[in-house]
Amino acid sequence: MTTRCETLADELGGLFTCVTNDRHERIRTPFLYPDGDNIDLFVTEKDGGLIVSDLGETLRWLRSQTLSPKRTPKQNALIADVCLTHGIEQFRGMLLARCRPGMTLATVTLRVAQACLRVSDLWFTFRTRAVESVADEVSDFLLEREIRFDRRPKMVGRSGRGWTPDFHVILPERGSLVSVLSTGNRSSARPVAEHTLAMWHDLNQLTYGPEALRLISLFDDTADVWQDEDFTLLDSLSEVRRWSEPETFIEALDAVA
Repeated sequence: MTTRCETLADELGGLFTCVTNDRHERIRTPFLYPDGDNIDLFVTEKDGGLIVSDLGETLRWLRSQTLSPKRTPKQNALIADVCLTHGIEQFRGMLLARCRPGMTLATVTLRVAQACLRVSDLWFTFRTRAVESVADEVSDFLLEREIRFDRRPKMVGRSGRGWTPDFHVILPERGSLVSVLSTGNRSSARPVAEHTLAMWHDLNQLTYGPEALRLISLFDDTADVWQDEDFTLLDSLSEVRRWSEPETFIEALDAVA
């Protein structure tokens, strides 16, 4: 008799791996959470039918990425929209779908996996909100010092890709591009740093010539999430400053304190 794991292997191919234990089949999908971990799904038998779910892991992962214990109404609405779009039920924190007559297990598995992927991508809205909050503080600080700046300018790198650093600061002697790095979770700190590194590498041509720009990586160190390696990573292409030391940030801009 063909097992469910063998059926999934035939229908989904080698990118999905399946392991059977006493309670369920565990499916490792090729889809990734934003921090690089694989999205795993589980097939359980209930009253003669099959249910594919994440056993609550997606919402648990999402909750671990923020300091806030509760999601906002807008975030809950976005999750509900994802479930509606993919035909997924949310029950006790789990994202699940039933394998009904006429459906293949592979089709249902893909549907749940796509929903988990889209829900986990809400992390980017968490990060954007956190960065915007700190960036607002930086904006107020620059305004108090009467320093001119452009918020989230659109820049084009050598690769042709567009980037939006948080600030383009304009001073009489020299301009600077500033990226604000902020996150509430240690596991997402390295991806945030690597994203900024990629931006500075692509925009590095702007640091040459008579109107060369200075690149500044401003870490929000109010939360203890950064490792020394994160600062070192960006120190090679930019000037690293900490938001807890605003005067050194001003010095990096070459402004008069």
